[in-house]
Parts: sequence; C-alpha cells; structure tokens
Amino acid sequence: MNSKSEIFNFLVKNAIYPMCSKKGKIFLRNTRKILINQETEREIIKKLNIKTPQDCEQIRKEIRKRAAENRTNRPIKEWIKEERPREMLVKYGADALSLSKLLAIILRTGKEGVSAEELARRLLNKFKTLREIDSSSVSEICETEGIGIAKAVQIKAAMELGKRLLKERAEKTRGIKKADDVVEYVAEYYGPYLRDAKKEFFSIILLDIKNKPLHNIELSKGSINLSVVDPKEIIKEATLKSASSIILVHNHPSGDTDPSDEDIKLTNRIIDACDLVGIRVLDHIIIGKNESDYYSFAREGLIE
Repeated sequence: MNSKSEIFNFLVKNAIYPMCSKKGKIFLRNTRKILINQETEREIIKKLNIKTPQDCEQIRKEIRKRAAENRTNRPIKEWIKEERPREMLVKYGADALSLSKLLAIILRTGKEGVSAEELARRLLNKFKTLREIDSSSVSEICETEGIGIAKAVQIKAAMELGKRLLKERAEKTRGIKKADDVVEYVAEYYGPYLRDAKKEFFSIILLDIKNKPLHNIELSKGSINLSVVDPKEIIKEATLKSASSIILVHNHPSGDTDPSDEDIKLTNRIIDACDLVGIRVLDHIIIGKNESDYYSFAREGLIE
C-alpha cells in the first residue's frame, strides 16, 4: 500500500478506523479482526499523517462516507416500508415472515455494509436449521461473520423463549390417561432440551392422584446406571411432594431409543422399590433425536 488511495481502500474494505487513546496514542481499531502487524499499523498512521484526535475523527468520517458509497447491501431502515421485517410483522403477522426476516428482527441491527437480514441468511446458510442454531453454543454462533457475542446471546434467548412456551403448554396438562398422553407431555416439556443433548439426563415427573403432573425433577446428568439413579432418592422426592405416581424420563444421545439391558434393569428396580411404598410407575420414556423418536415402556408392554 504505497498511496493514500490504496490505504483508504484497505481501511474502508476492512472497516478499520484510526483511534486516539486517552494518553494520546494513535492506533487502528480493527472491527473485523483482520490481522495487521505493528509495522503496517505504524506505516498507515504515518502515511495518513494522523497525529491528533481530530485527525482520527476526520479520517473515520471519510471511511464511513466511502463505505456508504460502496455499499450495495442497504441497511433495513433505508428499505421501502413494505419490505422491512418489523413493519411486515405488524401488518401481516409473524407467521407470514420468512425465517431470515424473523431472525433479522431478533438481531435488530446489521454490521458495516451488511443488513440484519443478510446476517440472518448467513446464520441459516451456516447452520441450515433453527434446531442446529439452538443446539450450538454462543461461541459457535459467533463464528458466523458479523455475529458477535451480543447478537449470539439475543439468538439464544429467543430460542429459549420458544422452548419455555412449549413447557408452559405442557404444564397445563390436566391429566395423563394413556401412554400417548405421556409421550405428548414429554415431547413438549423435555423434547426441545434433550433431543440434541450430548449427555444423558435422567428425570422424574411427579403426578397427583388424578395423574396431573406436579413437579419435574432432574436426578442425574451423565452416564445413567444403577449406581447413579438411586430409587431411595426417587421415593424421597415423591413423598416430599405427595406424589401418587411417577414417570421416568431419560434421553439417548446416540438417537437410538431402544432400551438397553441396563435401562430395563433400572426401571424394574425402581418399580419394585416404589411398589413397597404405594407409588406407581406409570411409564418410562426414552427420548431420541427426532421429534417422533420416543420409546414408551408402557406402550411396549414393559410396564403394566
């Protein structure tokens, strides 16, 4: 980069701005994390003759101006109203919007030269589905160009709200009468959390005398075996909450819902222990990977 024009083009292209510290030191703020060594940084500052905070401000304005002139992807606020995601949602309803427009509303703003909707498309192109986005960590989402921690956290919060809406609906269940009711409840309450879990979780659902769910309690996380899940702990929780019956729930990270010999032994051990104190085990549900992947011990005749 020998000329001022080349330097400006480089700064505009990579959204790099000159800044001045409180102590008067001039440096370059690299918003897109482009690697610049100290020698190159000093060369740029010297050739542009940047010495004061006023110099920095003047050059930043010029960089922003040129970036705006070069921008082909206009910010959403400059779109016609009929195409703006928020205005469309108000006019047509949330269900009429595409995934990219809904995500754009959550992201709120874009980045230099990139609209919020374009960032949303990048996310969808990278992860393919909302489920993949949901199962990804904040750091994994941040690997998408233009997505920082703040936007990744907004996305995770929105996903969690959706899962809690399903839990609320499950909690309104009046009573469980058959195995299909159990599967439906578990699918809404646990499915969004456990279908993509990388560890095994074992929980119990406590029910009252009318088979209405009272409480959901996680007993263990990790490898499920006889020593980790203690029937005495289950009886203690059921007794404290005055439960008349329970449902066992756990997931298989492998996606295979068929019960192992260990699963069957553990279930029978819990049933025998609960029989002694008059607590009935209604079912044991194993959660797999897909929305339809649930194994019901009661439906398969393993629990009477």
